[in-house]
Amino acid sequence: MEAALYLKKAGLKLTPVRTRMVEIFLSAQHALHQSEIESQFDGIDRITLYRTLKSFEEKGMIHRITDLEGNTKYGMCETKCLEEHHHHHHAHVHFECDHCHLTYCVENVEIPAIEIPGKFVVTGQNITITGKCERCQ
Repeated sequence: MEAALYLKKAGLKLTPVRTRMVEIFLSAQHALHQSEIESQFDGIDRITLYRTLKSFEEKGMIHRITDLEGNTKYGMCETKCLEEHHHHHHAHVHFECDHCHLTYCVENVEIPAIEIPGKFVVTGQNITITGKCERCQ
């Protein structure tokens, strides 16, 4: 999907920063750390970067991932997240490579229902699987 169409579908105004950020996410094969995103811009203000990431997350365009080392990364959501305005209340699988430490969103993986005792309220679930990615095998 073209960046402008993606932003329009999310109800966000078209700006050069937003357009470039969508292009970065669309071309990425893995979840991105904020520094990886920042390096794709020529001198972006960190506050602008932070606000753009926050608005993308609120609109369901991206989701936040905490890798096994505690680092925050961002992954592009499926198109249906945009339509449903997101927040992954369904199970979502991530794969983290033991060798290169890249994190990938894995779609279309069926996960069995997990029974949680009544004293807890589930708002989402993320599962991280580790191993070697295709590139590192």
